[in-house]
Amino acid sequence: RQSTYPGQRGGQRQLHNEERQGAVSQPRYTSSVPSRPHSTSLPVPPHSSSMPSSTTTSTVHINPAGERVVIQGSHVPTPATTAAPPLSESDDATSRPGAYAVTRSAKGPAQVFRVTVPPGVRPGSEFSVHAGSRRVRVRCPPSSHPGQSLQITLPPEPTVHTQLLKTAPITAAEGPGGGGSVTMSQEVANVNRAAVTSGGTAQTFLVKIPNDIYPGMQFTATVEGQRFMVTCPPNAGPNMKVRIVPPTKREEPEAAARTQVFEVAVPAGVRPNQPFTLMANGQRVLVTCPPNVVPGQKIRFELPVQQVVGNIQLSYEGDSSGWCRTIRVTDLKFQWVRLNKKDPAPVEDSTFDFDHGAWVRKLTMMEGNDARMRCGVLELVPASEAVVDSKLVVNNVTLLSYADIATVQGKTLEEKTTWFQRICTQLTGAWEDGHVQISVRRPHLLQDSVDAVMSLSREDMRKRWRFHFLNEPGVEAGGLTREWFQLVSEQIFDPDSGLWLSSNQNQMCMTINQASGISCPDDHLIYFRFLGRIMGRALFDRQLINGHMVRHMYKHLLGWPITFEDLELDDEDYYQSLKKLTKMDDVSNMCLDFTATEEHLGVRHEVDLVENGAMKEVTNDNVSEYLEANLKYRMLDRTKPQMTELLLGFYDVVPEPALTVFDFQELELLLCGLPEIDMQDWEDNTVYSGLFESKGKREQVVTWFWEVVRDDFDQEMKARLLQFVTGTSGVPSRGFSVLQGNDGNVKKFSIHGVQESSFPYPRAHTCFNRIDLPNYTSKKQLREKLKAAVTLSAVGFGIE
Repeated sequence: RQSTYPGQRGGQRQLHNEERQGAVSQPRYTSSVPSRPHSTSLPVPPHSSSMPSSTTTSTVHINPAGERVVIQGSHVPTPATTAAPPLSESDDATSRPGAYAVTRSAKGPAQVFRVTVPPGVRPGSEFSVHAGSRRVRVRCPPSSHPGQSLQITLPPEPTVHTQLLKTAPITAAEGPGGGGSVTMSQEVANVNRAAVTSGGTAQTFLVKIPNDIYPGMQFTATVEGQRFMVTCPPNAGPNMKVRIVPPTKREEPEAAARTQVFEVAVPAGVRPNQPFTLMANGQRVLVTCPPNVVPGQKIRFELPVQQVVGNIQLSYEGDSSGWCRTIRVTDLKFQWVRLNKKDPAPVEDSTFDFDHGAWVRKLTMMEGNDARMRCGVLELVPASEAVVDSKLVVNNVTLLSYADIATVQGKTLEEKTTWFQRICTQLTGAWEDGHVQISVRRPHLLQDSVDAVMSLSREDMRKRWRFHFLNEPGVEAGGLTREWFQLVSEQIFDPDSGLWLSSNQNQMCMTINQASGISCPDDHLIYFRFLGRIMGRALFDRQLINGHMVRHMYKHLLGWPITFEDLELDDEDYYQSLKKLTKMDDVSNMCLDFTATEEHLGVRHEVDLVENGAMKEVTNDNVSEYLEANLKYRMLDRTKPQMTELLLGFYDVVPEPALTVFDFQELELLLCGLPEIDMQDWEDNTVYSGLFESKGKREQVVTWFWEVVRDDFDQEMKARLLQFVTGTSGVPSRGFSVLQGNDGNVKKFSIHGVQESSFPYPRAHTCFNRIDLPNYTSKKQLREKLKAAVTLSAVGFGIE
């Protein structure tokens, strides 16, 4: 077959873009922006020929003293120059591969037609007639009758405008770039630096210059519900786009218009200024104990009235131990805390805990050289420091709040999905506001799809899409969309692409190839941004992705805690070797330093886990730092550039607050779909051990187990049980007879019988595809305990 994989077609991409887009000259200019909320335009330096952009602008910064500082930049070419070379009259406007912005406008005088009332039409009823090229419905006036002539007036007939978009480059947040990313320009770096200094987040937007606006003239631009006054720069004009930088958006708690006061006694063991959790209407709330207050003393706190649902009953969380997400009363943001059983005070993170320590990815968004492509800095931080908004505000309209999330999070996956789709519908642009057509060639599907999707802005990513396979008669009615998602994701997850590899621990799951930069040095990061975008778009459109990922990847997408248990699933031998260090009397006897050994193409090399790691010896005093550095390297740092682009692409489409109702297992089911499970094949290829070894399927508890799974568990719960035991909801194409373990060999589904006195709840060993099932005394007890274990496994609670 003809290859269209990344790394094998760098020249093809460059030639393809040059042929269809042509060269664009970019004169330089200066501009000014008036006061009244100040806005700033931002430049984009010339791009590489492999990834040209259609979005370049100017910059104006307003410093604290009010002095205007002008920075030169490049103007936005007119639509005629940003699109492909002009088409001949015989060409179809979308006959070339790529993404097209399709808009409709209705300008000109109204159109008047005369029509005749057809036979059988009574006054007040409607009838259809042809008016020019349009078919319209007309209501018969009360005084009219069949055969009578009527005059109707129609608005001007809409004109469709189609523009081929150019691919946008991705920007490296740090360093010189590479892998398809370009170095951040100094002007953009200054904007990002100023945002960090002011304690906010940099944001830039593309705005279109109105038809009657010329250089030096002012026009208003509405950005996220705010109106700004902008001066048209020199060398720019009507219908061109400029990039503006509104005032820095600061993360400040918003005061609630109305609040309700609650009173609660400080629980035992809580010290002044220490946070503790309580339950408010089924939602965990994080409250900080005031100074000079002792346990037993009553304190008061406030919650916004709009967040209060019914009569809130306050109770302390004490049924489980583990990491849980709470809501901070101070600013209503979600925060991760770890609770001890029967203790409402979160566990302090001052000491290292191999069994319960957790870290969460933190993605700091930054502006890129092109307004369509943000960049960002990714890192792992202690789980207790990770926060996420509990509300979503778009154009000054609140689409969801903490109250919505608290109401939905306890519902079934189907109900959560319905709620999520309702949010996506509200975010999707209306058809009359324009849509995107993606035209691709089947022999070059992946190449054309990447070029198309990487030319879209974040706004375009939420518009309605239509797909067109060139030289094929297919009509888009949903089938082409479904086929496109399946084929594109199948190709990009193919190990032959050099981007992903089958996990050594679970052949059903894919993991990022840390050497993708060697396999595809010119553009591998572009493909990870592309994949993140289509994964987010798949959630928007309820489409499926043809590829399961390893578990910690879904946790990164949702911002869930990463623990050493995730490292165990990734590499059990490595995990066990690290765990042994926690029990050694003198770690220095191992002669370890802060490095890791990697092998690429048969060449071994050392990687520093910390700065100058090769010169730092591991001792009893710093072994906890060494363990943490290893976890961070294995779970993120070794593939940080790829993971950063994947997350940036994902959140180009999906707002993070809307995903807080899902756990990472549910996210896998949303992206990959519920598997088709052959229950007979599952039962026939299950082995038994422990207390069940002698009787096997004839054991009463085993009989109850299969009856519960077959008859009481729906498709979602069956998939969750598979995730609980094997680590993924995927089923091998050849069935359960070839289910693999962590060593790559066949490890069939196994049920291991244990005493209930030892393990009151079922436990899973995903490395061996084994579930430890206690010998329960009733089917009802088995059903309840099994369902609890499967449901709570995603939360990270220790069930006791």
